[in-house]
Amino acid sequence: MIVLLGGTGYVGAAYQRLFEQRGLQYRSLSRRDVDYTDAATLRNWLGDHKPDFLINAAGYTGKPNVDACETDKHNCLFGNAVFPGRVADVCADLDLPWGQVSSGCIYTGSRPDGSGFTEKDTPNFTFRTNNCSFYSGTKALGEEVLQNTSKTWVWRLRIPFNEVDGPRNYLSKLMRYERLLEAENSISHLDEFCAATLACWEKQVPYGTYNVTNPGNVTTREVAAMIEEHGLAPHAFSFFDDEEEFMRKAAATPRSNCTMDSSKLQNAGIHMTPVHEAIHRALENWVPESP
Repeated sequence: MIVLLGGTGYVGAAYQRLFEQRGLQYRSLSRRDVDYTDAATLRNWLGDHKPDFLINAAGYTGKPNVDACETDKHNCLFGNAVFPGRVADVCADLDLPWGQVSSGCIYTGSRPDGSGFTEKDTPNFTFRTNNCSFYSGTKALGEEVLQNTSKTWVWRLRIPFNEVDGPRNYLSKLMRYERLLEAENSISHLDEFCAATLACWEKQVPYGTYNVTNPGNVTTREVAAMIEEHGLAPHAFSFFDDEEEFMRKAAATPRSNCTMDSSKLQNAGIHMTPVHEAIHRALENWVPESP
């Protein structure tokens, strides 16, 4: 049995769809039934039910976006940095393999040679290194907490999207924003992300950190052009002159825009669709949000 924490969120719901499609036995823990944020409660429940694997998709992202984390720092810090450490301690006590949904937002830009950041590169959008958002800072701390833990996979998700319209979908966000910030990023097809991370356990790839992004990079203008190509643009897209104007007029905290190298995942035998192909496929199969 697989135990899922954070099953009601955007990523957690995608995991539940995957498990149900695969016919896998799982249990999505609700905090109303089991306060899994309490280490003793979680340890006792897991000890009684003896699952084979645990996925922590719980975390604090802020709604409607990371700007909200700037005013709710206590919950952001607990959800993204403190709680993963508690899960790690409990799983170590029970010798239970588990995976942590992390984020690629702990980087900004690219490597000096223009290539994407690898898992060996020290994060550069953190409390220690840069004027980062509070959200990114806490996600970086969460990864520090998990360094040298046993039987742990850390999976870096980056700007999730798929074919289903919704407030958390990157493609939906671009369609709805009045103006866009031009940037180059690595991004993750949500359902491919979940399948790839589950494969880490199924294939028993080496424990450690993995950039789970679709191979390649894409710019905001490229995505906007693809949205227009598929007849899904609700209006003509316009762009901020630069990041300085974006920060003055549309954001309360800096954003992470970065490129990442996912070859470690591919070398482990887990492959995701190249990013431009994945975006086109999502737009071809677009499902509008229900009224």
